[in-house]
Amino acid sequence: MPTVPTGLLAAAEDKPSYDIAFAPPEGVLVILGFVMVLVFMTLIMTKRLTPMVALILVPTAFGLFAGAGLGLGDMILDAIGKMAPTAALLMFAIMFFGIMIDVGLFDPLIRLITRVLGDDPAKVVVGTALLAGAVSLDGDGSTTFIITTSAMLPIYLRLGMNPVVLTCVAGLMNGTLNIVPWGGPTVRAATALSLQPTNVFVPMLPSLGVGLLVALGFAWMLGLQERRRLGALDESRLTGTAEGGLLAAFPAVFRGADTKPGARASLRTGNIVTVAHGHGPVAAAGVDPADTAMADTMLDPNRPTLRPRLIWFNLALTVAVMVLLVIDIMPLPYVFMVGAAVALLVNFRKLKDQASEIVAHAPSIVGVVSMVIAAGVLVGVLSGTGMVDAMANWITTVLPPQLGPFLAPITGVLSIPFTFLMSNDAFYFGILPVLSESAAHFGIDPVEMARASITGQPVHLQSPLVPAILLLVSLASVNLGDHHRKVLWRALVVSLVMLAVGILTGAIPFFVAQ
Repeated sequence: MPTVPTGLLAAAEDKPSYDIAFAPPEGVLVILGFVMVLVFMTLIMTKRLTPMVALILVPTAFGLFAGAGLGLGDMILDAIGKMAPTAALLMFAIMFFGIMIDVGLFDPLIRLITRVLGDDPAKVVVGTALLAGAVSLDGDGSTTFIITTSAMLPIYLRLGMNPVVLTCVAGLMNGTLNIVPWGGPTVRAATALSLQPTNVFVPMLPSLGVGLLVALGFAWMLGLQERRRLGALDESRLTGTAEGGLLAAFPAVFRGADTKPGARASLRTGNIVTVAHGHGPVAAAGVDPADTAMADTMLDPNRPTLRPRLIWFNLALTVAVMVLLVIDIMPLPYVFMVGAAVALLVNFRKLKDQASEIVAHAPSIVGVVSMVIAAGVLVGVLSGTGMVDAMANWITTVLPPQLGPFLAPITGVLSIPFTFLMSNDAFYFGILPVLSESAAHFGIDPVEMARASITGQPVHLQSPLVPAILLLVSLASVNLGDHHRKVLWRALVVSLVMLAVGILTGAIPFFVAQ
């Protein structure tokens, strides 16, 4: 039987017990678990509640229905305690890269990207996908989203493009590349089934390649949609009346702008833009008053925080931080803590300037850290009430024996919703070993089950249980529901394509004859 690492077995044996008022039957827990996630997703996608409020109130209500009683507080605090390092990582990572943006480290990169891509939205979106894919090779989603957002969001805002397109494309590329052998899911699958990660990953290279092509295809189509949308902003809309004109549609963007073509208008960020005559994108027409501090600083080329004389020091500091991230010899939160402290000390010598710089990035930090901590409520209720265990047991018992020869593709399909609804640890160490043991009776090798299990990662990376995706939408000032509406069905297509290619190439057996 597949083995689970000793540390995990010990953790399972030492699983804390809570003061639960009453324990409902396992079937009730299964229903409560699925309904809870469904209600949460519905509320945020229909914008009835903000993600943070939904992450707190929905699990709390369902936890009480599940009989948690007075034990609800303990199980939530335990989960929050486990997520505290992640919250610290994201907090100081935002601060560090925010400082680097303020002092102008990424300005040359932005100018280069702008020269190469021009003002064509289609090229900008494809460039976003390529950049996110390249940075995703380090296996860390948070780093990928911070770099991609800091580099590309200012261009999106300048051209008036929809930031949801950025989050969609970055999420797709990062999720597709999340199966690299040094990434989390492949290592978990290999560890849970006592396999070598390379044996799981190498035969999946064709699936990865085709998945990336599909993701790039989606990026190109999204870019074409943005090109058509922005191209429709013709002179009639620019110079229209107060009821229909573009300037009236974005009153917070322009200050005292004249309505005639060619007029100049001041942006909230201090940039001067020209209202175009004729067709094509309008500079910064899509800037929202609530855009993040990170994006806001990037739009002003004359901001007082620029430190051109320190660019080489800041570059060396950033490279050092990234190297420490990759070699992983120190806790990542501490790396960013030290990096942020050094960056503040060198670039802002006065105490007043350091305090101002910290306050400047408070909106970004509060937005993402609050959601990460709130996600601890959902995680705590899922695990503390036994919903996750009940859901895992249910899925392994409802499969009829006749489907045994098809367990490999079934596992691939199940990995899509289950890795979205629960953590990778819960799926790969809780469900996959059971499915693999059942599949062994039908002649399906554990390595084949492991390959099938990683095909759901493009969808998994969009889960609100993944802190990196909360970081992405926070940095881009995108509503999580808006992101899900645009990305989920595309991520589903990429996952199914990867599974299909794996079956066609023989890496994943579709059917094993007895």
